[in-house]
Amino acid sequence: MSYLDLTIEEIHQALITKKVTPLQLVKEAIQRAKDNKDNAFEYIDEKNAIERASLLTEPNDNLFWGIPYVAKDNFSTKGVPTTASSNILNGYVPLFDATVIEKLNNAGAIMIGKTTLDELAMGGTGTSGHKGITYNPFDRNHNHLIGGSSCGSAVAVCDNIVPFALGSDTGDSVRKPASNAGLVGFKPTWGRISRYGLFPFAPSLDHVAYFTRSVNDSAIALTLLEGHDDKDMTSSFKQGQDYIKAINGNYKNYKIAIIKPILDSINNQEIKKCFLESVNNLKARGVIIEEIDFDLDLLKAIYPIYNVISCAEATSNNANLDGIKFGPRFEGNTYQEVMKNARTNGFSSLIKRRFVIGSYALMKENQNELFLRAQKGRRKIVDEINKIFENYDFIYLPASPNTAPLINDSSDALSNEYLIADNYLAIGNFGGFPSLTLPIGLIDGLPIGANITGRPFEEGKVFNICSLIEKTTNLKNLNARTKGDK
Repeated sequence: MSYLDLTIEEIHQALITKKVTPLQLVKEAIQRAKDNKDNAFEYIDEKNAIERASLLTEPNDNLFWGIPYVAKDNFSTKGVPTTASSNILNGYVPLFDATVIEKLNNAGAIMIGKTTLDELAMGGTGTSGHKGITYNPFDRNHNHLIGGSSCGSAVAVCDNIVPFALGSDTGDSVRKPASNAGLVGFKPTWGRISRYGLFPFAPSLDHVAYFTRSVNDSAIALTLLEGHDDKDMTSSFKQGQDYIKAINGNYKNYKIAIIKPILDSINNQEIKKCFLESVNNLKARGVIIEEIDFDLDLLKAIYPIYNVISCAEATSNNANLDGIKFGPRFEGNTYQEVMKNARTNGFSSLIKRRFVIGSYALMKENQNELFLRAQKGRRKIVDEINKIFENYDFIYLPASPNTAPLINDSSDALSNEYLIADNYLAIGNFGGFPSLTLPIGLIDGLPIGANITGRPFEEGKVFNICSLIEKTTNLKNLNARTKGDK
């Protein structure tokens, strides 16, 4: 077994005892990235990664020292091409690093590449980026998707190319792929991690998020990445903690709510059975778990509310992608023609549809009926969730109603169906709640995940209860490379 098949904690032990060096890890990670057939990478930064690894000779106590990682290609990386998987940004090379990239680099972590995503992080299938479909490593025949929008980052951790990958989560863009890939996918409270240098999609919903293969590794990452940033006025001043120490095994008086209408909306009986086994295992260890009701109309409203708000914010935030400030220059007799031609040729049909929806919702005559109404609906949903948190510490549910979707069964086109179980994770973005997905089983060789959502700024408690779930499932470090045949 390679050291890359281990968790961050285990790799760290190997590094400080000099059983392996950062250079050896990075070279192997780069080779694995080159060998991967799942379309996970926009760019492999081989030269810079090897140069940085060569300079790391004396280990230190920082758990990220010498650890190779990847970043979703919507994080600004100085001197490294950054396209957000969109033709409109072909050739763009940023002049600065995102704050999270800076923190990782300062800790001695080594970025080996930038990963694919749904174009501009809009989408949930991992199919709309300009390099095409990103596949699920648990299916070597390439019939199943890994999901999006953080698809490439999920592949890189799932296939043991790296033990850690940055992503972004606006509706479920890390937590849903984590379920499909058997990973721990975590987004903290809104504002807990600086978003400076993350390309904005919908800033009131956007979170920096990430993938690991264990709950402990996820806690290690937040301890490094959190904190106020003067360059991000939305980053919180609230003091964090050592999240590893928060995993203390004390679950006394924890209360978990299961929202019954969401669970009832899942038709896959095998997923329900696996989830309820997990629930019973938690109850056997003294955790109080109760089913509660929730307004069905509000649950049905999640999907349209998310679409209206996210598309409206995306329309505004991406107005600068005009072929003049960014992107390839197209011919035209006026600057309006240049912009029209650039945006017509530079964006996929998915992005164009979303911009049309966003522009329509923001039109003066439509704002009250669409955009403001969606914001009021969002507020109602968040208020109801906060009422749940008055009596319960967590909300626990299956992260997805099915295993990873087949390519032919998946679409990023808007649907008339109210897919409650497919879209409820957006609640975590509506209210900025910390939310973690982790594996609870496999069905026909494909992982299934469950999700824990907690109160704002109670990430420590989320890690603690998820550590217990991880112990009961015995699926720590699940991955496609060493366990995919189970």
